[in-house]
This record gives sequence, structure tokens and C-alpha cells, in this order.
Amino acid sequence: MQLQNHLEPMVVDPSNEENDNQEEEAVIVENSNLDLDSFSSSYSGLGRLYRLIFVADRCPGLREEALLMALAHVQTTCNVALYNKILQKLHQPGLGSCGGGAGGSNLPDVAGGGGAAEGAGSSSGATRSAHSLPSPDIQWIEAKTKKATLKLEKLDADLKTYKANNIKESIRRGNDDLGDHHLDCGELSNALKCYSRSRDYCTSHLHILTMCLNVIKVSIYLQNWSHVLSYTLVGGNKDQSAVVQTKLACAAGLAQLATKKYKSAAKSFLTAQLDSCTYSEVLSPWNVAVYGGLCALATFTRHELHKHVIMSSSFKQFLELEPQLRDLIFKFYQSKYAQCLRLLDHLRDTLMLDMYLSLVLQDTLMLDMYLSLVLQDTLMLDMYLSLVLQDTLMLDMYLSLVLQDTLMLDMYLSLVLQDTLMLDMYLSLVLQDTLMLDMYLASHVKTLYGKIRNRGLVQYFSPFKSASLERMAVAFNTSVSGLEDELMALILDGLIQARIDSHNKIVYAACVEERSVTFERTLEMGQQHIDRLHMLVLRAALMRQQMHVKPPSREAMPGASGSSVDPLADLQAS
Repeated sequence: MQLQNHLEPMVVDPSNEENDNQEEEAVIVENSNLDLDSFSSSYSGLGRLYRLIFVADRCPGLREEALLMALAHVQTTCNVALYNKILQKLHQPGLGSCGGGAGGSNLPDVAGGGGAAEGAGSSSGATRSAHSLPSPDIQWIEAKTKKATLKLEKLDADLKTYKANNIKESIRRGNDDLGDHHLDCGELSNALKCYSRSRDYCTSHLHILTMCLNVIKVSIYLQNWSHVLSYTLVGGNKDQSAVVQTKLACAAGLAQLATKKYKSAAKSFLTAQLDSCTYSEVLSPWNVAVYGGLCALATFTRHELHKHVIMSSSFKQFLELEPQLRDLIFKFYQSKYAQCLRLLDHLRDTLMLDMYLSLVLQDTLMLDMYLSLVLQDTLMLDMYLSLVLQDTLMLDMYLSLVLQDTLMLDMYLSLVLQDTLMLDMYLSLVLQDTLMLDMYLASHVKTLYGKIRNRGLVQYFSPFKSASLERMAVAFNTSVSGLEDELMALILDGLIQARIDSHNKIVYAACVEERSVTFERTLEMGQQHIDRLHMLVLRAALMRQQMHVKPPSREAMPGASGSSVDPLADLQAS
């Protein structure tokens, strides 16, 4: 029976994760308080258009406003295909009614998005009719198409002339100009080809850096992450300014985030410099702060979090852009996990509207409480108290419960766990809406939240020999049965060495026999010394026989540089 209790959650948990991943694809954020004006002003080029379209697809309340802003911006380019796509979305039936519902008005499907704009602060009470939606501008389409065609013909003719004259610099610039034109028209594949062709005509490291940045930018738009990582390595080998270094670090971090290499992504984002962060085509400084902070929370140890995040002079400047994320990191480091959980829920909805982060936030949801800070950071710093409380008192189940009850009755802890956490409820709703709207982060939200919660559970239990499941459930805002399933998964994964008493609702740390462990370590060290001595004796014998290993020449066949078998055999015989 005990074996079955351990195996059943293992069958259920993976299927739940798969279901969560599938549901996350169609996540809808209602009543978001995202300021689209400041949001869109943080980006430029195709990055702004893609993010506005992503917000429109994820948030019905902001759908019409986001599409109208995207439509106004796309008219400054030659991207006729994207213009038609935005118009189609704007007039698409059935989705406008969702926006009307979110805005609090009951409008026809074709004008439903007007309710969202009205709910966002429109002073006029008049409803938006179907005639107020923009219709296709045939003149603009024809003019832009003709202009793009003429410019393409001119650039092609110029490039052929440059190739005929065989001037490398002119050919490189011609390919770059042609790539810029294709990018402005939304032809990403052709733009990538043109930028890649300029590599053969680069004559300095500055030209190579420019080529790498162009290829990286288009590859990010295409979400070709292997390409991004490859070219960040090529560009990273060259001498570079702080601006270029920050761009390469952000691009590498974004690719690693998309491929779920969260610790590598955190390290990449942490190397960025705020003063040099001018990558509005892809990321804003706020994105760097959120991406780097969440990935660090999910993967860094307590020491790494303090050293590389909290004490980092450069990343502190990014955290100032998002005070709630800064507070979240500090509370996690202080083991105030319940407050962290509320702040993470606060950020969830906004991150889910991030195109790149939405994949991560799907498997991650967790954190809690101040009790671990007292036991781990205060009592455990004192050697005598650590020995008494951890090795003696905590071995006794009754004393362990009494100690926990006493600490929980402390007036300061009570204020932290009850009054302070309840005051964070409003902030939680605001941050949750913010994270759900991040284009790159939305799909990763659940994954990161789960990793952060698991790390919180591990850190919470680490100073104890035993802990009450009921107390832990209160600390992590969950049920006892749910907490038991979480702990069981962590135990089976080897993250926590413990046993669960389901009857008494107590989790016990696994007892380690120090004597056997010491003997095993002693034997292992002895074997290592024996191996080192054998190597030293062999090296001395080889030197005495004046045996030297020389690298074979290119013309020599493998094994033709001399027979080394007989001397070694003679040496072993002697």
C-alpha cells in the first residue's frame, strides 16, 4: 500500500503538466491594466507590431486598441501583408464581442472591441459602430507595393553593379540595404539570406558584428533559436562595445529562455548593462529585468542569488524598473515564501502576454513564508543552537511541533504571515495581469513558477529534522493533500531526502548514518591516493627509460611513428 501511494502521483503529475501546457496555448487575460501607450513606446520596428498583435490575441479587453495601434504603426512601413492581416483580425467576427464583454458593454461582434477602449478610460459614452472601424486603404496598398517594387529593382541593379566591379565593401553594403528592404516589407526569409550573404564580404570585425546583429535580429523574429545562439557566439569572439555586448547577451538570454535553459538565460541577462540596453527592436530594459529575475529565482542557489542578483551593481539598476520584482527577489532570499507567492501571482497575467516568456511560466507556480528565515538564517548561524535545535530537539516529534508552534506565535511572525500577506492581495492581481501579457514570457510562466515553488519548498524544509505538513500547507497556501503530493514528487526526484508520515501528517528528514558515510569517504580517498601513486610511479619509470611521446607528422600514417608496445611490455615485465 505504501508503494502504491508513492506511485500514483507519479502517474498523475505528468498528465497534469501536459494538460496545463495545452491549455496555456489559449490563455485569455481579462481586465488587464496594461498601459498600451507606454508599452508600445518601449519597442520599435517589427518587435512593436508582433507584441501588439500578441496582446490583441491574448487580451480581449485590449484587442481593438492594440490592433488599431499596430495598424497605425504598420502604415509607416512597406509591410502590406501584415497590414492586411491586422485588418482581417480587426474585422474578424466573434472576437470583438469578447472585448465588449471585458469592457463592460454589450456591443455587436464587429464593434465589440470598442467596449475595451471605453473601459480603458474613454470619456465618450457612445458605442463604436461598425463604420468606425478602418477599411482597407487601397491607395496606400497600391502606393506601398509600387514603391517597394521600384526600390527592390534599384537595389538589385546596384548590387549587380557592385559585383561586376568586385568591390567588397560596396557588395556588403548592397546586401545589407537589400536585407533592410526585405525586412521593412516583412519578407524575413529573404532578409536573412541577404544578411547572411554579406558575411563573405566583411573586411573588419565591425562588419562581422553588424552582420551578426542583423542575422540575430531576423532569426529572433523567425524564432530560429539555434541560429541566434550560433551567431551570438560568433559575435562574442570579437572586440565589442558595451552596447554590442549587451545586445548579444540579451539575444543569447532570449534564445536560452526559449529553449528552456533557464540558468544559462539568467547568467546572460545578468551581464547586460542598463545604460547600454538599446535593443528596442527585440527587448526593453523591463523585459531584461523580468526575464533575468525570474530565471535566477527558478535556478540559482541561495548563495548565487545573493552574489549575482542582489549584490550585482549592474542588475540592481534593471530591478529598479520593476520594484515588485525586486521585492519578490528579496522576500524569496529572506524565505518569506507566502509573500513571494502572492507577488508571483500578481505578475502572472502580464507575463502570459509576453510572446517569449509565456512558454516558461506554464510549469512553475510557487513560494512561501518567514519561518525558514528564522530557523535557517538566525538559529543555524549559532553553532550551539544549531546542534541543540537541529540534532537534538528536532529529533523528538513533540518538541519539534512545540518549537514550530512557539515560533508561529511570535508577534512579528504573526504580522508577517497574516496582516502583511493579506495587504499584498491587491498588488498580486496587478502583477499577475502584467506577466500574462509578455509575448516571450507567457508560455514559460508556469514552468518558472513551478521551479521557484519547488526551490522554496526545499529551502523551507532544509533546516528541519521533521516538520508538520499542516504548518507547511498554511505557509505555502495549499492543502495538506496537495502539499503531500508536491513533497512526494520532490522526494522521488531526489530534491528532498525525507520520508512522509501520512497518518500523523509529519515529514521526517532521512536519517544518514554518519559512520558508514565516513567509512565510504575514507575508502574513496584511499583509492584516489593509490591511483595517484600508480600514475607517479609510471611517469617516473617512463622518464627513467627516456620515453617521450611526440605528435605524429601529417604525412605519417596512424601508428607509423614507432612501436610503443614493446617498451611498455618490457617495462611492465621489469
